[in-house]
Amino acid sequence: MDYEKHPQLRTRRDFFRQAACAALGTVALTSTIRDLRIMNAALAQGTPLNDYKALVCIFLNGGNDSNNLIIPRGAEYGNYNAIRQNLAIPQGAILPISAIGGDGRLFGFHPSCVELQTLFGEGKLASLFNVGTLVQPMTRAGYYANTIPKPPQLFSHSDQLTQWQTSIPDQPPKSGWGGRCADLLFAQQPDAQISLCTSVAGSNTFEVGNVVQQYHVSTSGAVVLTGTGSSTSETARKKAIKDVLAVPHPNLQRQAYAGVVDRAIATGELLNNNIAATLDPTDASYTNQVPGAPWRWNTGLTGIYTGAPGGFPNTSLSRQLKMVARLIAARGALGMKRQIFFCSVGGYDTHTAQTGVNALGNPDPTVGSHANLLNELSEGMFAFQRSMEQLNLSDGVTTFTASDFGRTFPTNGQGSDHGWGTHQLIMGGAVRGQRNYGQFPIHTIGGPDDTSTGRWIPRTSVDEYSATLAKWFGISPTYLSTVFPNIGRFQNPDLGFMK
Repeated sequence: MDYEKHPQLRTRRDFFRQAACAALGTVALTSTIRDLRIMNAALAQGTPLNDYKALVCIFLNGGNDSNNLIIPRGAEYGNYNAIRQNLAIPQGAILPISAIGGDGRLFGFHPSCVELQTLFGEGKLASLFNVGTLVQPMTRAGYYANTIPKPPQLFSHSDQLTQWQTSIPDQPPKSGWGGRCADLLFAQQPDAQISLCTSVAGSNTFEVGNVVQQYHVSTSGAVVLTGTGSSTSETARKKAIKDVLAVPHPNLQRQAYAGVVDRAIATGELLNNNIAATLDPTDASYTNQVPGAPWRWNTGLTGIYTGAPGGFPNTSLSRQLKMVARLIAARGALGMKRQIFFCSVGGYDTHTAQTGVNALGNPDPTVGSHANLLNELSEGMFAFQRSMEQLNLSDGVTTFTASDFGRTFPTNGQGSDHGWGTHQLIMGGAVRGQRNYGQFPIHTIGGPDDTSTGRWIPRTSVDEYSATLAKWFGISPTYLSTVFPNIGRFQNPDLGFMK
């Protein structure tokens, strides 16, 4: 494959694997690439090439206890309180949300999610109830009779994480649904300087494509060779490295390796140069936030650091989202019209110590590890959305959450255990916000939505959730089955939460 003609296929940590496999995989990929190029002509119809869209995935590693993210406030609160016991959020502490439409049931957010409550009220945030991995629609009767196939290795972190990111639970994983979207759309941006798929959280399955591979950056920018900066000695060292890489090799594998390394260095320099204008001069290390200090976008717009709400706090997720914002701000210089980003934060496997103690030393479910995680999520999403608004890109950037699975509704005494169906969030100006989508589970152990131990049987599939996002991103309904082979098994390829 000619990387000079397709610079968007460059990667960093994956470049050796890509180069090594190129010769072996060329024949096998020929028909796939040909078909993708043919389909691209159809996909591009009705999609202006001068627009910009980005999908930003926030993966909550470990399995988020969404039973405490979105909480019933009405008549169902009694069941919630009785079954959750020490995990139950006091009714008076729940942050109420007023949803458009719905069935009259009342819900609210965890008290740590003030910013999410604000975004929901502004119509920029929606929730999707009880979504999870499914081979086909599942009922409780089908679950127990084994008449409906179940996703393999239910309740396993690694397997369910992979199934969420591939949206193909009944096949060995080869690519992620984000990567397959990128395969179909990358030709729409022939001047792209980096891959359509960018990860700020290391390797992931979600962005693995058959053609396009993910490009990895850190929260400080592209990962470059140590000691190759701008000083005189570093410049000389960098030149020496490039001279070595330019030496012709009779061995084709060595020559290919040298070429990929050289292009990786050039791409890293290009990216870092183009995001330099968005570095806050008062906070290069993300540790010395100065209230009111400007974040000077290269577009001339200004962001403000004031701490959440209103700025990026010093947390793992916010540092990742801040880098995504900087990359989006540099989209023009990098030739990007479509981008898919991956962020991830861990700690959601809350079997123990899910709650904490308050200032009086009493057990308190509104504080502790899970409350801190949800506060990090809330502040980070709010800051990112405000940045997109400052860039006038709110309608073009959609952020969504995903997680291994939900968690059990009953407490285990110290926390909650691995579950199945879970609630997710979708954010952006193109979202039909201030609404709840999907079906909220009936909070009864042994009820119609329960496997028997408070593990919700999903009413909505990952396929339907992801296909709705992919369709907005630019995948034609005609080719949704190319990205989601099982989508025909489900009733709603478009759940309606995108405009």
